[in-house]
Amino acid sequence: MIKNGTKFQDIYNYRNSSYFVKSVIEARSFNKNELVIFAGACQSFYEAIIEAGANFASSPARILIDFLDPLIVAQTVAVTDESKYITIKDIEENLRDGVKGINGIGAMGKKKTIVI
Repeated sequence: MIKNGTKFQDIYNYRNSSYFVKSVIEARSFNKNELVIFAGACQSFYEAIIEAGANFASSPARILIDFLDPLIVAQTVAVTDESKYITIKDIEENLRDGVKGINGIGAMGKKKTIVI
C-alpha cells in the first residue's frame, strides 16, 4: 500500500500490484491450465491478483509476510503428486501467518509419478 492509502479496493493505492496483475494475465495467456501462479508481495491487492488468474497470492490481510512463505507454497505444489489438489488449508499450518499472509484457490500438485 502507498503511504496513507485508505481505499483498499483501488489498485492505484498499491505501489506494485498493477504489475503483478498484468504479469498474471500475461502468464495465463501462454498457459491456461498447467501453470501454477503465485503472485504478490507484502501488502498487495490480493483480490485483484486472484481475479487476474493467480492460484495463490500474498497478503489478503495486507500484512508483511514472511519471505519463506511463498517458497513453502511453491515447494508443496512441486512435491505433491499430480493427482492431488492442494488448497491453502493443506499448507497454512506451515506458514507464519497462515491465511492472513497467503491464500488462494489452490492447484493440482506437480510431482509426476513414473510407473515402470
